[in-house]
Amino acid sequence: MNATDRKLRKLHVVTHGCQMNVYDSARMADVLRPLGYTTVDSPEEADMVIMNTCHIRERAEEKVFSNLGRLRVLKEEKGGEMMIAVTGCVAQAEGELITKRAPFVDLVVGPQAYHRLPELIAQAHRKQGAVIDTEFPADQKFDHLPDAAAPQGVVSFLSIQEGCDKFCSFCVVPYTRGVESSRPVASVLAEAKRMVALGTKELALLGQNVNAYHGEGPDGKTWGLARLLAEMAEIEGLERLRYTTSHPNDMDDELILAHRDNPKLMPFLHLPVQSGSDKILQAMNRKHKADDFRRIVEKLRAARPDIALSSDFIVGHPGETDADFAATMALVRETGFALAYSFNYSPRPGTPAAGLPQIAEDVKNARLYELQAELRRQQDDFNASLIGQVTPVLFTGAGRHAGQIAGRSLYLQPVVVEHPTALTGEVREVKITHANPNSILGTLISKEQIAA
Repeated sequence: MNATDRKLRKLHVVTHGCQMNVYDSARMADVLRPLGYTTVDSPEEADMVIMNTCHIRERAEEKVFSNLGRLRVLKEEKGGEMMIAVTGCVAQAEGELITKRAPFVDLVVGPQAYHRLPELIAQAHRKQGAVIDTEFPADQKFDHLPDAAAPQGVVSFLSIQEGCDKFCSFCVVPYTRGVESSRPVASVLAEAKRMVALGTKELALLGQNVNAYHGEGPDGKTWGLARLLAEMAEIEGLERLRYTTSHPNDMDDELILAHRDNPKLMPFLHLPVQSGSDKILQAMNRKHKADDFRRIVEKLRAARPDIALSSDFIVGHPGETDADFAATMALVRETGFALAYSFNYSPRPGTPAAGLPQIAEDVKNARLYELQAELRRQQDDFNASLIGQVTPVLFTGAGRHAGQIAGRSLYLQPVVVEHPTALTGEVREVKITHANPNSILGTLISKEQIAA
């Protein structure tokens, strides 16, 4: 490490977007820790700021440049003695544009190259201008990440699969994350065990298309997600397992039965359907029909009657008519969701749907309002249905107010309990007493009450 490197000790990472970005940000900090970097809570304290970006949401690029403008001022106030890196999917998609519009940026690094940060930082110190690495290397970044990792907490994320081969008409992921690739089983299990040893009780397995997981097993055979989950359930000290995000086409019978047979797999599944219209699903290149989704839901509920579902919906995809939207509303009312995310379609440059005639914003807004009202009603009804029930809650830390502790239900809901002492990392039975729009309240049930 040269003298310049030794000055750069404080790191601040700003994370936008999905849970995979949360995982990536944590691993970038792990990569830089051997160089002497420690994380700090604000960019004002930092010698290096990493902005880990997401390309999914509307106007993602403009939000990045807006945030970079604020960092530029801060860098100038420090006499230029702060390194700025842009990583993630916007970096992958807009690398050259970032360096042209924001020449004060030192590093532009795609999501497949962040394991090379130490080398790239050294390059940036040696040259004038930004260092860009947005290649898709033949070797997987996971093979080069350090074994040592900072604790994520009681609930942790673990990336097991990246990229996507589906090429939905609205999505940039295949262009920014590359084709589907899966980590070997041994690598996943080793990292999971390290996380559990550091205090993790609940693991969420991540992937752009996580149920397409096809990692090499220790027996030399290809393992699917269900088999991997079964092996992970054997890790001593691990209480709960989840996975996200899935595609209906990869929801096979073995994985559906895992929700029945794996006691550590939580009864909550995020399964994006996007639309209830077969015509729009075809236009989206989803490669499934609405009835395929219905059959999957039927099988899941037969295997695990208490399972709750979450989904994604896009309103106003090019070509969507009133009848198409009505088909989506019919699917929503028929299925019933505990939680769902819904958005207006917005064009992503380079994707097939971006060049098609677009639906008027006022039409999209009216449809989205109607859909979100129904989804909110369903979420409220689901939360209210738990009132009076006793359910296990994994406590994750203190609540927002003094005397409160907070945790997560089986269904990912935030649960708040009045209790004077911390129970972080413990799973305790809670009787649900009240349901708010975004959290539920309850009281602890003692062992004596449970026995009675």
